Amino acid sequence: MNHPLAVEPALPRDVRGRPLHDLRISVIETCNYRCPYCMPEGLTPDETALDRASRLGFDEIETAVRAFARLGVSKLRLTGGEPLLRKHLPDLVARLAAIPGIDDLALTTNGSLLAGQARALRDAGLHRLTVSLDALDPVMFRSLSGGRGNVDDVLAGIAAAEQAGFRSIKLNCVVQRGLNEDQALAIAGHFRGTPHVPRFIEYMDVGNCNGWRREGVVPSAELRDRIHARWPLRALTPTYRGEVATRHGYEDGAGEVGFVSSVSDPFCGDCHRARLSADGQLFTCLFATRGQPLREHIGRGEDALAEHLAGLWRLRADRYSEQRASAPADRRKIEMFYIGG
Repeated sequence: MNHPLAVEPALPRDVRGRPLHDLRISVIETCNYRCPYCMPEGLTPDETALDRASRLGFDEIETAVRAFARLGVSKLRLTGGEPLLRKHLPDLVARLAAIPGIDDLALTTNGSLLAGQARALRDAGLHRLTVSLDALDPVMFRSLSGGRGNVDDVLAGIAAAEQAGFRSIKLNCVVQRGLNEDQALAIAGHFRGTPHVPRFIEYMDVGNCNGWRREGVVPSAELRDRIHARWPLRALTPTYRGEVATRHGYEDGAGEVGFVSSVSDPFCGDCHRARLSADGQLFTCLFATRGQPLREHIGRGEDALAEHLAGLWRLRADRYSEQRASAPADRRKIEMFYIGG
């Protein structure tokens, strides 16, 4: 007797036809830096810090990732705050690396604590690293980290990551007019001839506490022209559809740089990312005003959570960067440190 083949349900697509491929999880909302564009000193209310019980536990995070993987998520990034402040993080990495369907497991860090943890993270199964690096000049770096950071610690973390086996590390530099735009050439030059990839990110209006003004944005095209004038560049083919950064290689083969242009050249049309906050809320846009609580659904198990997530994703219509010019000036948005960049 013939039996009909079981048919897997179609993977969800949102209102604009975008699939769900990429999940970013904030494992902790606190940070040891106070970067002005993310968590400026004195402007971050104390009540934004969660107590330990309010953060998702590792069991809850694993259940959530298993459900997301069933809906098509194959790329997973751990963020913060500063994720290396989360205790026993390599244990979580090992659990997530073993989940079927997760092909790319990455972590974004400010690098200050990386030297002591790079080997354990690599051994646990972490695939890739992104390190925030807004300046090489020690005085400027310290200022941009809210007076708390030492660039030598970050460079030591990068060196330790290299020794641990992380080959191509991405270096994220948020560029602000009149502050660190001159550091773009310094950072590009420092990492030329290495497998590492500096990525220059336009200063964005994430959250409300950073006092964002469009005048502070240095368009990617301007930075690209500056670097090209010093070391000629050529455009590279995107690695995949929806890639956040546009890639450019040095014509002499000495590596590549990337540009993230959310303000000057929005890429909402191909955005397939969701974000999970440390306390278990789903955000379907970096510029969202509120999240959807998931903790109760996580507690019901993987099957129920996957069904709930699919319904939420099908209702998604976010495209803030394309609508920025017409958005109300007083629109409240979730802060970057709460959900990760």
